[in-house]
Amino acid sequence: MRILVNGEERELDEPITLLEFLLRLGIPKERVAIEVNKEVVRRKDWGITIINDGDRIEIVHFVGGG
Repeated sequence: MRILVNGEERELDEPITLLEFLLRLGIPKERVAIEVNKEVVRRKDWGITIINDGDRIEIVHFVGGG
């Protein structure tokens, strides 16, 4: 199964949730927003949103500064 993440093609062996995907990537969930196929997915829905073949995912990291 092929997906596009932040413009980079990736392969997954099986369908997984957005939350599982973040955990596999080692990305802290507290500081990101996720968009799937140009639609923002609410944080409370990450555990039930399944990544499908061909999905385009954008993961935006929030960085503090001043």
